[in-house]
Amino acid sequence: MDSYGVGWRGRVSRGMFPLLALHVANEYSRLGSIPPVTSGLILANSLIFLRPGPLHRLLPSINRVWFNPHLIFKNRDLRRFFLSAFYHVNEPHLVYNMMSLLWKGIQLETSMGSIDFASMVASLLALSQGATVILAKSLLLLFDYEAPYYNQFSVGFSGVLFALKVVLNAHSDADYSVVHGLVIPSKYAAWAELLLIQLFVPDASFIGHLGGILAGIFYVRLRRSFSGPGPINLLLGGFVKMLSWPLRFVRGSGSRLSGRGRVGRGSAGTGGVWRCPLCTFDNSGGVDVCEMCSTARGTMSDSQQFSMDEIRQRRLQRFNR
Repeated sequence: MDSYGVGWRGRVSRGMFPLLALHVANEYSRLGSIPPVTSGLILANSLIFLRPGPLHRLLPSINRVWFNPHLIFKNRDLRRFFLSAFYHVNEPHLVYNMMSLLWKGIQLETSMGSIDFASMVASLLALSQGATVILAKSLLLLFDYEAPYYNQFSVGFSGVLFALKVVLNAHSDADYSVVHGLVIPSKYAAWAELLLIQLFVPDASFIGHLGGILAGIFYVRLRRSFSGPGPINLLLGGFVKMLSWPLRFVRGSGSRLSGRGRVGRGSAGTGGVWRCPLCTFDNSGGVDVCEMCSTARGTMSDSQQFSMDEIRQRRLQRFNR
């Protein structure tokens, strides 16, 4: 979620779309397919930005969906609350976010499964937008601090991307991540990126990105705390079923679209999933080469033949695209 002011200059050029298409094609050729939910999200964001044909008339303009805490509270505007995440102010804004979504989505959806990933994204969208509104309102009520956050106009998917980054790091065995060329402990990677983006892109929505981080932390802790059949877990389960029913065909499609393990924590050889001994990524049983670091299955089972530095570099490379 980034803020660039109310004056939206629109889509001036399409010079960066080939870059996004190239990355998508590269991942498709490497994996054989792009997980369906990740593909659908990238396509939806791109179509909303391009507004081809009848979509230009059907979709509301960006001026009607800017995320603005004041207007959301005043008008109870759920359209701004939800749709603002799928709008982008210009082509670089969209392409940067979609390339980040492609990388994070492939890892998480392949590991979790498409249905669970879809429900998680929907939950993180609501949580990150809600956290941003609450933060803005709290600053106003507690400190009488209204500008710029309470009246800030912003759009973009990056609040959800920050939340996904928190979830990805929470499920990773890697001790360190690379953030814009800096090696950072994984548990602080999202916070470091928050500060670096604000430093180099002052117009970015700090409170929107912060809301995404808080949403990711809340989601991870909630899932860990309510793993049993308690009432909150049952409520979450019902919510997941309601959100994911259009994707149920994935389970019975006759081909495995995604793995069922967890990133960096799955058990090798369980449920058709095998874990790479070098980068610890849980791969689908249908592939013989690690999808993250290209290590052959079985032939490199003894990781001791590699130096600790090489193993560390392979694991860091998995989280640095």
